[in-house]
Amino acid sequence: MSLLVIGTVFVLVFLAELPDKTALASLVLGTRYRPIYVFVGAAAAFVVHVALAIVAGRLLALLPHRALEAVVAGLFIIGAVLLLRGRHEEEEEDLDIKEGTEPTFLRVSSTAFLVILVAEFGDLTQILTANLAARYHDFLPSVAIGAVLGLWAVAGLAIVGGRSLLRVVPLAVVTRIAAAIMLVLAGFSLYSAIRG
Repeated sequence: MSLLVIGTVFVLVFLAELPDKTALASLVLGTRYRPIYVFVGAAAAFVVHVALAIVAGRLLALLPHRALEAVVAGLFIIGAVLLLRGRHEEEEEDLDIKEGTEPTFLRVSSTAFLVILVAEFGDLTQILTANLAARYHDFLPSVAIGAVLGLWAVAGLAIVGGRSLLRVVPLAVVTRIAAAIMLVLAGFSLYSAIRG
């Protein structure tokens, strides 16, 4: 175990994850549901994400660049569509909340888990974590701890930020902006896939 490796990996992963789509997903989920429920699901997904990165992440780097970018673009488009379609479900859930029923811990945490897990597959931080695991192969537990802590820190900031943002900006606006950002990112990924 090396504190230097943990710290190095934490900083690199934290900085790489800050502008990422999962921070955006955590922010949106954090505006809708109890923050601790969202964090538990996201935290579990990040543990799986890091384990996959350490065990099989190097294989992702072997995918042809165009194929990887096309898959990423598709995931962004699906995410945007799900965000926009989810607005109808949110309206139904708002009625449930007004009637006194709140989404359960299991429902919210499993939703957060699945959203984050799918969004992180083949992501920059997964590839970064795999590269760091290859570089520091003698310190794999340190790499795993640093990566998980970095990802958890970003998710926590996004969830808390989402709750604060909701006090100023309506949820419908946050959802539309998030969907628009995902579509722009999909466009960049498609351009990169076509350009090669």
